[in-house]
Amino acid sequence: MKKLIIINGPNLNLLGKREPDIYGSLTFTEFLNKIKPKYPNVQLDYYQSNIEGELIDKLQEVGFSYDGIILNAAAYTHTSIGIGDAIKAIETPVIEVHISNTFSREEFRHQSYISPNAKGVILGFGLQSYELAIQSFL
Repeated sequence: MKKLIIINGPNLNLLGKREPDIYGSLTFTEFLNKIKPKYPNVQLDYYQSNIEGELIDKLQEVGFSYDGIILNAAAYTHTSIGIGDAIKAIETPVIEVHISNTFSREEFRHQSYISPNAKGVILGFGLQSYELAIQSFL
């Protein structure tokens, strides 16, 4: 059984309420409940925090024991050298995920401190981006 974890950063706890034109109307829990049955041979864990240090702690905690990490660091993608360094320091491969196409948004969102250390990047497919990341590990 593959052991994967989705780690979401700041404000993603507001999915379903926050800017539905960009992020959709489903909460993340609703989305997870919808896709988990599709992957019976995957242990799919989930963690979310609005705090940069907690995200780094979680990456270090799971970064040597999981088969894959799906990370949407949200705004920290564009600002956190620390999260980028944490990914570089762990063994578990990381797929960087974004719900929106960050390159069609504000210019500051075009920079990622995650991408140089990620196995791959998936963006712009809404919540489907997460499922594409899961499939990349299978």
